[in-house]
Amino acid sequence: MTHSDLAALRKSLDDIDAVLVSALGERARLARDIARVKAEGEGPVRDADRETALLQHRSAYGERLGLDPAFVRRIFREILDDSVRRQQDALQAAPDEAQQEIRVAFTGTEGAYGHQAALQHFGVTSRAVAFKAYPTFKLMLEAVLEGHVDRGVLPIENTTAGSVYEAYDLLLRLNLSIVGEEIVDVRHCLLGVADVPLESLRRIHSHPQALAQCSEFLAGLTACEGVAAANTALAAQHIRDLKDPHQAAIASEEAGAHFGLHVLRREIANQPVNYTRFVVVAASPVDCDPRIAAKVSMVLATRHEHGALVRCLNIIADEGLNLTKLESRPRPGTPWEYVFYIDVEGHVSEPRVQAALAGLAARTLFLKVLGCYPSRELPR
Repeated sequence: MTHSDLAALRKSLDDIDAVLVSALGERARLARDIARVKAEGEGPVRDADRETALLQHRSAYGERLGLDPAFVRRIFREILDDSVRRQQDALQAAPDEAQQEIRVAFTGTEGAYGHQAALQHFGVTSRAVAFKAYPTFKLMLEAVLEGHVDRGVLPIENTTAGSVYEAYDLLLRLNLSIVGEEIVDVRHCLLGVADVPLESLRRIHSHPQALAQCSEFLAGLTACEGVAAANTALAAQHIRDLKDPHQAAIASEEAGAHFGLHVLRREIANQPVNYTRFVVVAASPVDCDPRIAAKVSMVLATRHEHGALVRCLNIIADEGLNLTKLESRPRPGTPWEYVFYIDVEGHVSEPRVQAALAGLAARTLFLKVLGCYPSRELPR
């Protein structure tokens, strides 16, 4: 095979890819048309039976063409998820906002996991989107509160390192509403300015959460210390600026590409399954269409008495609600007392959710609903 033969084959692949992308674009437009039809009915956005039948049909058809059926199912799960997101966005969009640009804040810089979450969450919207980076959670959330931006994307918990306590404390302190959530598949890489042996490294920079998520890998590096940074992508930027081959950063591969760094090692997290959940916050609540699968987030303080928390949890259980998150944090100004953050599956308009909230209000010192918003599923 000559070089010209290879070039011709690659050109054919490029032509096929162009057809695939064009077809995906047409499918996305049809998804929005479907959303307009569904808006006139009362059924849910997601049709589980149709999705199951579609996946079976597409994988069987792919197998007849010589494709791996698991590969076909994986592709179509992504396509279906994108379709559902577009339909949800169409149902959520207010007519007077359709032509307005939405300003979205995240922490760090381009390539940060918060930037990835923002791109992922707002990638399906029909509105123009402008992204803005802030150095800290507090400054970002204050910008939302003061109207400098419309949304903020805040990391709230990770499947390896647990909850982001600063984020929870800020949600209690600032009067913001949770209006969405996003789940990002976190794939940490070790990044450096040169492709050097790992044993030559002396300092590894990253956010404390990322350092904790990669603690087993770091323990294997002798004579090397971890250095806390405000953000993973900012750590990568710092390594680029240092130009020191004996120092490295833990961040995403996207951050490495953005700052021109070498990937010294991929997949370095303690757990191969590593996800971070982000919440999207706004200065005021946004109505969540009741046909969309939703979550309700709240924060409450119980009376300082025996069995107070158990009684609150029993109220939720008695209404048949699935609790997806329970987190305790110190209650400001009251030593050894705590507030509890709770997430449940359901829509705030549902009678069972209303009953649970009424029961909790009667049993607690204070109760605040932080938001009712479309829920996201882990990748399947």
